[in-house]
Amino acid sequence: MKKILLASVALFGFAGAASAADLPLRAAPPAPIVAAVPVFTWTGFYAGVNAGYGWMSDDRIVDPLFGFTGGNNDGGFVGGGQIGYNYQIGSFVVGLETDIQYADLGTRYRFNAAIPGYEEDDSSDWFGTVRARAGVAFDRALIYATGGFAYGDNANGWTVGGGLEYAFTNNLTAKVEGLYVNLDRDRDFLSPTATGGGDNTEFGVVRAGLNFKFGTY
Repeated sequence: MKKILLASVALFGFAGAASAADLPLRAAPPAPIVAAVPVFTWTGFYAGVNAGYGWMSDDRIVDPLFGFTGGNNDGGFVGGGQIGYNYQIGSFVVGLETDIQYADLGTRYRFNAAIPGYEEDDSSDWFGTVRARAGVAFDRALIYATGGFAYGDNANGWTVGGGLEYAFTNNLTAKVEGLYVNLDRDRDFLSPTATGGGDNTEFGVVRAGLNFKFGTY
């Protein structure tokens, strides 16, 4: 009798183990894999447009030889385009930018002694710059200083300034920038002994710009 009972227990135990082996596992499902969001970088090429206001700041003194008189501090619209490249190292960003600008600036001067009624239009219809940029990035915000070579109609010189740029998307950035430009113009009709007439053309520019950054981030 005992042998029959033991055989029955063993039979039912084996059947229970076999049934348990057929049941599905109750392990937790694997966690979903989430792709890491790429960190924004300022590194890359960009191109864009800008527009703003400029004003003349040079003061021309009276020329005792020609009896020069005239006005200054004229201002007007400034606009154009720019291309450049940035490279980010940690929080620091360095780069190079070149731009070409239309400039509705200038002053009309009158010579009322040696050449009565003669007027010279000293307007600056355009100018360009090639500048280095260096700044500090706070994620998508960039504060920078800039400076370098400036050129214009029969003139060349230098420029210095700074600005703030912000990346609204991975590819679209906007900036506000200020520049001081000093151009040394060639002397054409003034006497080499003249003490006035002023060869330098100096003006300031405040402009807003929009850039498209090539690359996905």
